[in-house]
Amino acid sequence: MRAKSSRTVRDLRRENRTAVLQRLYFDGPQSRLTLGPATGLSSGSVSNVVGELLAEGLVEEAGSVDSAGGRPRTLLRVSPDSGCMIGIDVGETRIRVELFDLALTELARVESPLSADGTGPHARYDIGIVVDHVRDGIATVLRAADVPPERLLGVGIGVPGIVAHAPGDGAVVHGQTVGWDAVPLERLLRETGAVPESVPYYIDNGSKTLGQAEMWFGAGRGTASAVVVLFGSGVGACVIGEGMGTGRAIEWGHLTVRVRGRRCRCGSQGCLEAYAGAEALLDRWRESGGRPPAGADEETALTSMIAAAYPPHDAEREPDATALAVLEETAEYLGAGFADLINLFQPERILVGGWAGLQLGSRFLETVKPHASAFALRYPASRTRIELGTLGPDAVTVGAAILPLEAFFARGGRRSEAPPEEPVPTWQPALQHRATS
Repeated sequence: MRAKSSRTVRDLRRENRTAVLQRLYFDGPQSRLTLGPATGLSSGSVSNVVGELLAEGLVEEAGSVDSAGGRPRTLLRVSPDSGCMIGIDVGETRIRVELFDLALTELARVESPLSADGTGPHARYDIGIVVDHVRDGIATVLRAADVPPERLLGVGIGVPGIVAHAPGDGAVVHGQTVGWDAVPLERLLRETGAVPESVPYYIDNGSKTLGQAEMWFGAGRGTASAVVVLFGSGVGACVIGEGMGTGRAIEWGHLTVRVRGRRCRCGSQGCLEAYAGAEALLDRWRESGGRPPAGADEETALTSMIAAAYPPHDAEREPDATALAVLEETAEYLGAGFADLINLFQPERILVGGWAGLQLGSRFLETVKPHASAFALRYPASRTRIELGTLGPDAVTVGAAILPLEAFFARGGRRSEAPPEEPVPTWQPALQHRATS
């Protein structure tokens, strides 16, 4: 007796819709004729899926191209106005909330600084304050763009720490370096009523959302394997490769680079973050006699340190020896950290992002590369390129907005999952490969 497949006709229709939407989204406007080879679907399946997507307003006509001796072919594209997503970066110095259309064009944004005032090492990360900023930010961007909450496909959020899921609470954040011990962030946000119950939250590590953005639209596009590292107040990374889906966040900042070394924010000693995170960099500069601007926030202070160490070529002053020594030592630690990534994952590229990584820039990165090559195994090191990310400081919010967009595409452009349906028997291959609407 033949076994039955667990896939249903509805699954196959969804997969066909997903294939068409993704090709139109990533490859630009296409005709029905070119969509067939691009998706592997029959012309009849393409015609039916396109007709359905046009009727729903998810796809629209985008001009035409001449054909060889026939009528011009109509080009199709995903309609930017057919949905919106919110991307949120819960960073360690500020919370950034951005509203995007389906083409990831920014419609509105708001930023809320996280003040270092207060008592205790984690005062700025008080979960009540963070939740309030997120709630208010969502309301602000929706109001600014005159978008009703019901139009949202979802809210994506990048956070510091490890994200797990618990029944009844949804996403739970374990952010040891910011004092978050099993914080039920999704439930707390639901309780604010910032968006309707029908609008899903997608919460993940900020390094992963950064990695997702760079792989979809930035320096990682077309790369089969990469490690995207995030430098901010702390240090994190996302590994993308075969069998890893959209990538996996790793706590790279808490690799031990010096036994019994500096105390890290996580409570351990000798972590990479204790030497290479922006907070640690500035602490080491102060301890060595450096003088960051009085009252400056972390980003301004790091800018001052970099300017002191690397003055413009036409400047009359010499480099600040203290700042330069701290950065040169940091380059060696980072080189060892990059070498670990190369030896463990053998990626095609290591991409550097995050506000601190972008501030340090290509000049500092050039001092890191020789150390990485010296510490890593020669063969994988020769095949790995170390580069800056290309999406700038908004990459985490863009990647966060991709989370609901990716889920939307996986559902075939439906706002919610359809109810279960009977599976398709394996003896119906025509349905498996050519199911139409």
